[in-house]
Amino acid sequence: MNNEAEYYSLTKRAFGLLAPFYDLVTSVLSFGLISGMRSRVVDLAAPFNGSKILDVATGTGDQALAFAKKGFDVMGVDITEAMLKIANKKNKFGNAKFQPADATALPFQNGSFDVSTISFALHDMPLAIREKVLREMTRVTRPGGSVMIVDYSLPGNKIGAFLAYRFVFLYERSYYSEFIRSDLRALINRSGIEIIDERPALFGVARIYKGRKK
Repeated sequence: MNNEAEYYSLTKRAFGLLAPFYDLVTSVLSFGLISGMRSRVVDLAAPFNGSKILDVATGTGDQALAFAKKGFDVMGVDITEAMLKIANKKNKFGNAKFQPADATALPFQNGSFDVSTISFALHDMPLAIREKVLREMTRVTRPGGSVMIVDYSLPGNKIGAFLAYRFVFLYERSYYSEFIRSDLRALINRSGIEIIDERPALFGVARIYKGRKK
């Protein structure tokens, strides 16, 4: 089995099993801070009235629903239908929709969205998949539109970085090690996205990037 086929097999199986417990697990691991971070992402994205939002690898839909709560039309996509089932159960907004889709081949036309987002998903992907996903996000975002990326990072000090790495490594798959050592900023730039802002989150264990499609 090649690396990409392994990724799809493991992702669908692992997240299919995890779906009923995913929200509880992430809340516990983030010490309950992740819901506040979702709102920060919306505020940093600063969509204008009438913006169309795409949330890639939406999982159980929390980031998509954070946009919907503030009145924006949002589409959430994921390859794991068990996760989307949870997202649909939580969805109380008429302006949020969810559908299955492969993030490496998004079923949308060029420039369909004003803002595209992805949260805590890139680290679960091998590099080849990661590159395709970011290129697809760029493609479906309008020129000058925003691309929001949230994922693991390391605190700036050596002790904090060591502790954060060891903590996250306890529950993340092997892709995390390669991801955390990779140059995410360079990958974002190669994907046609100019980083215009970035903020630490979750005590430096994560980072929020705001990009603009070139």
